[in-house]
Amino acid sequence: METLRRLHLTPALHAIAFILNLFPGVGGEQETENLSGLSNDPNKDIFVVRENGTTCLMAEFAAKFIVSYDARASNYVDLITEHADISIPRSAAVKGICGRNESELQISWADNAYSFKLYFVQETRNRNARQEHFWKVNEVQFTYDMSESGPFKDPANLGRHTATSHQLSLFLTPLGKSYKCEAQETISVISSDHQKAVAILLSQIHMQPFGFKRDFIFSEASTCVVDQQEELEEILPLILGLTLGLVIVVILAVYHIHHKLTAATQAQIPRDRSEYKHM
Repeated sequence: METLRRLHLTPALHAIAFILNLFPGVGGEQETENLSGLSNDPNKDIFVVRENGTTCLMAEFAAKFIVSYDARASNYVDLITEHADISIPRSAAVKGICGRNESELQISWADNAYSFKLYFVQETRNRNARQEHFWKVNEVQFTYDMSESGPFKDPANLGRHTATSHQLSLFLTPLGKSYKCEAQETISVISSDHQKAVAILLSQIHMQPFGFKRDFIFSEASTCVVDQQEELEEILPLILGLTLGLVIVVILAVYHIHHKLTAATQAQIPRDRSEYKHM
């Protein structure tokens, strides 16, 4: 249930939480966990950062990176634009930093040939003559090595490249709540590889970098606008159907009452003119 705001794999996570709480000193003050193997969805990753024996950052999402790059044509003279699709494997390594006002999540794989970083910050905004506190993702960074032959076919510019976007306001969420969005969200960044575009596709998102009340349990979720619209689109036909049904019931009730009143009135009117003589 959403009121419980738990992960789908609650029993496994609570078992892990119990074991880790028995040994809070193991692994230092900050620990990181890649729990993607516990997910029922092979495309969905789960990463947790814990500090002093409790969760301080947790992120679930399905990620895909589409990298544009120059490749050599069949004549080995001309260059053509190709696209590489890259996903995060379940064996990815995770690092994290939990700060008072800033937090960071770093995921890397293939011997650090690829890395994906999310930077979280808190901010205060004045709304309705009072201050409200939020958190957001203000920077994303994706690093990739085109010497990795797997997804890149005959790349023209070998070596490591970094795609970064600064000063973002992604996933703006009231402080103390988690952000949840099933719909796909696209983050466009520019690479150091001759300004090539990189698209970061995130879906099935559920993350929270601050304000955990319980270990391995998200706080109340703030749902993205797209999901809210989809929920409304699902509910709207039901509302219209109920409204139409209610209108039909009212019309039938009015007709029934009108029919009874008309019948009663007609019963009081003499049917034969001879009856008027006695009136």
